[in-house]
Amino acid sequence: MTYCSACGAQTVRKIPAGDDHERDVCEACGVIHYQNPKVIVGTLPFYQGKVLLCKRAIEPRYGYWTLPAGFLELGESTWQGAQRETREEAGASVEQGQLYGVFDLPYISQIYMFYLAEVVDGSYRAGTESLEVAWFEEQDIPWDDLAFTVVGAMLKRYFADRRAGVFPTHHKVMQPRQESWRGKS
Repeated sequence: MTYCSACGAQTVRKIPAGDDHERDVCEACGVIHYQNPKVIVGTLPFYQGKVLLCKRAIEPRYGYWTLPAGFLELGESTWQGAQRETREEAGASVEQGQLYGVFDLPYISQIYMFYLAEVVDGSYRAGTESLEVAWFEEQDIPWDDLAFTVVGAMLKRYFADRRAGVFPTHHKVMQPRQESWRGKS
C-alpha cells in the first residue's frame, strides 16, 4: 500500500507499537492498515451417491473441474456464502450439512471452508462461472483435471469417509504444490 485509504497521505511499512507484525501505517492520520486472509466458502454437494462438480468458465484454472466455492462476501455467514456460491455456479439448491473441511493455505493467505450439502431435488444447471456441471461417482472423478489441490483433498477425504460411514470435520494446513490427493486412496 502506498497511500492511506483514510486520508490519502503516503504510508510507511513498520511494526506499530504493541504489535509484532509489519503493517502499512499512515503517520499523518495514524491509521494502521491490516491485511487479512481471504475466506473461500463452498460445498461438497451430493445426491444419490454422486457429487456435483463444476467446470470453470473463469480464470484461474479455466476449463478445470472444481467444487462450487468462492469468496465470502461481507454481511453473510459462511453457510450463506457456500449456499450462494453453489446456487451461482451449479444452479443447485442445497440443504445445510456440517462444516466438513477447513484448509489453511498460508502461502497465499487463503482459508477454505467446505460444507457437506445434499442437493434438494438433484437438479442443477451451469451458472455464468461454469462451462459445465455434472454428477460424478468416485470412479469417474477427473482427478488429473481438478482445478485446485484443496478440491482433490476434499474429494479424497469424502470418499474415504463415505466408505467408513463417518464424516468428521477435517482440518489441514496445505503447503505449496502439495499433491498427495491425486488418484484414489
